[in-house]
Amino acid sequence: MSNISHTGRDVSGKTRDVSGHTGRDLSEHPDAEEMRARHDRVMGGGARRTTAGADAPVFLLGLYCAVSPWVLHFTANQPSLVTHNLVIGLAIAVLALCFTAMPERMTGMSIAIVALGAWLIVSTWVVGQSPDMGVILNNVIVGGLAVVLGAACAGLSMKNRKKT
Repeated sequence: MSNISHTGRDVSGKTRDVSGHTGRDLSEHPDAEEMRARHDRVMGGGARRTTAGADAPVFLLGLYCAVSPWVLHFTANQPSLVTHNLVIGLAIAVLALCFTAMPERMTGMSIAIVALGAWLIVSTWVVGQSPDMGVILNNVIVGGLAVVLGAACAGLSMKNRKKT
């Protein structure tokens, strides 16, 4: 290895990687099959990643829900809703991260976001003590977006499940 320069070329000028493979053709690389299998598994051929477009918005929605008590400054007058929004927001964000990390295992959990969104709308009056209009609008809009995005994820994953 001491005869390989920082450019990845040995003293004869050939390109060489750490496995000893020379040249640019990867078909003879010792790990070619494993790399192909990993690439196919990660990319999923489009079949497993049907909800990929909704992962990021759901994650951002969950983060906003978690920090919304501090953004809208209702920490003092609605302490029970502060904890509630933090927990529900983190749950939505964790579900979105799980959709990204393990999409083939999480397709059935898309409906959980719908349930969390519906609970977020109703819980404004159940958990809160006479909430003001800002708190109501915040939780209804965030909950409604969670219901719509969760329903979209669930619909796409069910549509994909029927095809396979």
